[in-house]
Formats: sequence, structure tokens, C-alpha cells
Amino acid sequence: MKTVDETTEERHRAKMANRKAVQDAEVAEKTLEKGLLIVHTGPGKGKSTAAFGLALRMLGNNRRVGIVQFIKGAWSTGEQPALAVFGDRVVWHTMGEGFTWETQDLKRDIAAAERAWEKALELMADETIGLVILDELNIALRYDYLDLEKIVAAFQARRPDLHVVVTGRNAKPALIEAADLVTEMSLVKHHFKAGVKAQAGIEF
Repeated sequence: MKTVDETTEERHRAKMANRKAVQDAEVAEKTLEKGLLIVHTGPGKGKSTAAFGLALRMLGNNRRVGIVQFIKGAWSTGEQPALAVFGDRVVWHTMGEGFTWETQDLKRDIAAAERAWEKALELMADETIGLVILDELNIALRYDYLDLEKIVAAFQARRPDLHVVVTGRNAKPALIEAADLVTEMSLVKHHFKAGVKAQAGIEF
């Protein structure tokens, strides 16, 4: 263990006390409480995973969660059976029919996205739900399957206490502007490049 002399220890204690005072004052200034529009975007992994982490946090605070998956179809992910343990505290709808390169049917993809958005509106209107996750909505918006202006307007008109999380690459600028919190996942290194296939518990 590294040896720390008394002078260094006292200097550190004073520095941390000053930092705590600054942090406490900053936290005390924050008095507004509201439902947040959160966007997870970018080319890196972890966008949906982060959203599902928020679902667990919401459930831990005794709030219900609604989930709509816009693009992912038959590809089963580990989060769904895990969250199913919470029973009707989680409402999950997989409304997509697979990735766009799999369906190769524009009309079908647009129709699926429209059905998913209708379900999203239904969940957003449910006052028992505290968090709505719209997984891969950004992909549907990227390909113009849905009207961006109408969606942003619906988010802005949602009830004041509702949190909404939108995931997917290439978030539209108008959505980023409307959001309260935007996180961009950057890609530094990916095991796919080394020939490692998608694995249960990591990719799905």
C-alpha cells in the first residue's frame, strides 16, 4: 500500500472538502423535476442496453415501464425474458419485422413502423407508466418511415412526468434539439472486426 504522509493527507482532505462544498451548492440549485426525453445514439454498442438499464432503475423505484421495439423482429434478446419476471410492471411490444436489409420491402417496413408508433402513443398515454423505451425509433426516422415533426410534437406534448428514451444510430437533429439528454456511443474497437460472432448475453 502506498505510504501517505500527514501533510499530503491534510492537503487532500481540504481539497475534497472544497470540492464537496462546490458540488453540494450546485446540486442545491437544481430544483426542477420533469419527465425527460432521452436519446441514445451513435455508432457504438450499448444504446439499447443503456435504455434497458434505465428500465431496471425505474422498476426499482416502483414505476411501470413500456417498451416498443421498432425494427428488431424475430431476433430474440436476453432482456425480454429477464424483464418478463416483473410481470405486468413491464409492457413489451416487438413491432418490427427485422432489419431493413432483411425485409427488403419498403411498404411493409413503413406499415410496421406506423403500427409501432401507434402502440408507442398508447403507452405514452397510460398514466401508470413512468418510462417508455422506443428502441430503434431512430432507424425508422432515418429512413423516413415516420413523420419526424409529428413525433417530436408528440414528445413535446406528452404528460409532464413521463420519461421517454429513444435509441438507435443517426438521431435526427430535430430530435436531438428537442431532447433533454443526448448520449452518443462512440465506437473505439469492435470484436466483429476480429471475426467474433454475435454472442448470447453480449449482443442479444
